[in-house]
Amino acid sequence: MKPRTSIEKQIAALSESLAPITAEMQSWAEQTIFLKWGVVSRGKFHCLDCGHAWKSESKKQCLKFTRCTACKGKLKMYGCNQLHFKEMEYSAAITCISDFQIVRIVCSTKQMKKNCLPSYYHKEVMQHWINQKGEVRTMSISTNVFSHAYDAWQYYSPLEIRPKDFQNSPKYRINPYKVSPNIKVLPILKRNGFKRGFYNIAPQILFASLLKDAIAETLLKSSQTSLLSYYLCSHGQNIKQNWQAVKTCIKYSYPIEDFKIWEDYVSLLRWFKKDLGCPDFVCPEDLSTAHDKLVQRKRELQRKKYLKKMRAEIQQAQDLYYQEKKQFFGLCFSEAGITISVLENVAEFMEEGDSLKHCVFTNEYFKKKDSLLFSARIDNKPVETIEYSLSNLQILQCQGMKNNKSQHHKAILELMKKNLYLIRSRLKKKKL
Repeated sequence: MKPRTSIEKQIAALSESLAPITAEMQSWAEQTIFLKWGVVSRGKFHCLDCGHAWKSESKKQCLKFTRCTACKGKLKMYGCNQLHFKEMEYSAAITCISDFQIVRIVCSTKQMKKNCLPSYYHKEVMQHWINQKGEVRTMSISTNVFSHAYDAWQYYSPLEIRPKDFQNSPKYRINPYKVSPNIKVLPILKRNGFKRGFYNIAPQILFASLLKDAIAETLLKSSQTSLLSYYLCSHGQNIKQNWQAVKTCIKYSYPIEDFKIWEDYVSLLRWFKKDLGCPDFVCPEDLSTAHDKLVQRKRELQRKKYLKKMRAEIQQAQDLYYQEKKQFFGLCFSEAGITISVLENVAEFMEEGDSLKHCVFTNEYFKKKDSLLFSARIDNKPVETIEYSLSNLQILQCQGMKNNKSQHHKAILELMKKNLYLIRSRLKKKKL
């Protein structure tokens, strides 16, 4: 788009005054940012970097890497054989002009062919202009809007100023593989802690953050570079939320080995209303063990809270259950150590479900008007739960642990069938 504001016009004018990417930087990129490739064709190894071809003496051919016998380069092997090979990679040149820090992104392409030397093409595709307040404006060439790739550049197009929301584009977050060693930065960046390292962070993101974000500046100055990289790679909100705990780690030089576990741990500390400025809480010797202990403690508290709520609901359900099934209460028959009795209390449904790991309570069988539930026990321990239909006068199901049949299943069914007349007799009394 055409520059409209005074800042946009200033950036466009300064961009034209920049010297083109030098041949020295292009040569550095060709030697530094590309891998050396090889391919196997008709029993021969081909080095796509120097054009040499040779037959391997070894019967075992390495499918991942090999070494060229001519240039001695370590070659990464292509998985398939074809006529032309292509690799594209990004590098960056860091400079400054006036009060702007500039990150110049260069897209380099390496064209390769068997028995030939590779050819290279370099094109400056973006310029990120960062003022001393950390505000970024970007100039870039156009991309092919019909391509699925976000960086399908139209190399013939000129550099143009982009809207302010360009920072939301994936093109803005392109992280160059290498940064040219000839770096020129604003004095304010050196004051804010920048030396020469980028820690796998895109230069434009690092510079903008150091100029406007006190958290990024603090992390860099305290040498928490791993945490800085984690913070700037779309996890900023979590670090801000846990900033008090982070400052405690910085103060006591505590290394955070697993950021995700540590963040979960700090969330648990906050849930328990612990002091995040106390190193005894925030900087545990064994992070994993401390995390697991708090998880278990929280589960126990939540279960107690859940049970308290369930007791109130159980009491309401118990009154209704008693009115519907009271004529069957007291039914109990036993034989050969097996005792079968009616579940008379809704709380017993919960205990039965917990013991046998099935859904007699969670699916609220106590609300089924047509069903009568029995518990078959041995030594007062639940073995199977039996559902009997009051309308069809038959056993619907008899389930044990995790809805499987126990070893006493046949004996339980026989005992149940022998005493079905007791259920029928109580049904007749109800009708009368």
